[in-house]
Amino acid sequence: MRRNLIWAAVVAATALIQTTWLEAIRIQGVVPNLVLILVVYLAIVDGEERAMFTGALGGLLEDVAAATTLGHHVLCNVVVAYAVGRLATRLVTEHAAVKTGLVFCGALAQGVLYTAIQYVQQPRLNASKAILSGVIPAVFYTALVTPIVLLVLSRFFHRDLPLQRGPG
Repeated sequence: MRRNLIWAAVVAATALIQTTWLEAIRIQGVVPNLVLILVVYLAIVDGEERAMFTGALGGLLEDVAAATTLGHHVLCNVVVAYAVGRLATRLVTEHAAVKTGLVFCGALAQGVLYTAIQYVQQPRLNASKAILSGVIPAVFYTALVTPIVLLVLSRFFHRDLPLQRGPG
């Protein structure tokens, strides 16, 4: 019970930081996606189920805070959580480059999926421009801060990332 309360508090705090305080480090209109980094971290450490719950809760809080249609961030985060969780069982995830690569691929997939959902709802949206000017820079910025955020998360949860998880 205590572990679940701590988990929920961390997800809520991450979503709150994502939607408020990160405006201070905005570069060219882009901020890193801390919720996605948390989703990938938990997909590596706890598997896709915990990561999917994290993506659902974090995405819901992002949707509410950003005043967007409910469910867009939820769907994108959950899809990425499942994919990374399944992929992490087949990788040696101890190396920082592997973790950063998973965050990079997850952020790219999430950004493209979110843009595709927006394009379906608003066909006049220039999707290629949105991906090139918004998604790609955000992906690189998220990957850049990943080692720092993962270090903080591993210290907070007092766990070392496993060398390799078995099939789950």
